[in-house]
Amino acid sequence: MRKLTLILSCFLLALLAACSSDQKTASNSSTTAAKPAVQAPEYITGRAAFQKLFISARSFATDTKPFRLQSGFVADAPTAEGKAGIWRGYFASPSKGEAKSYTWSGVSGENMPDRGVSHGTEDTWNPSNSSAQVWELPYLKVDTDKAYEVAQKHGGDKLTKANPKQPVIFTLDWDKHESKLLWHVMYGTGMTDAKLRIAVDASSGEFVRNEH
Repeated sequence: MRKLTLILSCFLLALLAACSSDQKTASNSSTTAAKPAVQAPEYITGRAAFQKLFISARSFATDTKPFRLQSGFVADAPTAEGKAGIWRGYFASPSKGEAKSYTWSGVSGENMPDRGVSHGTEDTWNPSNSSAQVWELPYLKVDTDKAYEVAQKHGGDKLTKANPKQPVIFTLDWDKHESKLLWHVMYGTGMTDAKLRIAVDASSGEFVRNEH
């Protein structure tokens, strides 16, 4: 009788241990499944970014027009392809006399904007401001990959050969004096450290000038 009782006790203990193990396994599997998948960074050209931003900007006002597009510096972005992981577009509504910015981000990380399109705050807009001249969409025919190729032929190649990780920033705006939409290809992370800045016609793809 004692042997039978001992055998039953051992059986019950083994059964409880197995159940506990199964619960831990299920719990671990649930925890693992709950972890969000890490999104791979996405890099796009200026025209692709502009299309995403303009769609959102149309909700700001029906007469929304762009006046600037600029890439943000991301260390691993394939600038040789004219691509960036962050783009900011600035748009104005002549009827409202207001401007608003929108940002597209394809990267994640500390101090990075949220992925996808997000919008900034509204601000006043003055049509006489030469740095905020709106332009019509048909003028944008040349993308940043082409603009980069042109800039490389006018001094950029020397900088990228010396430093394969040379930062490059792209800015698009209207040149009031020449009545042209220009891509400014800037070799640096900002105006203060720019080693070279090349202007390229965003309609024809032709070299315009060395601005540095």
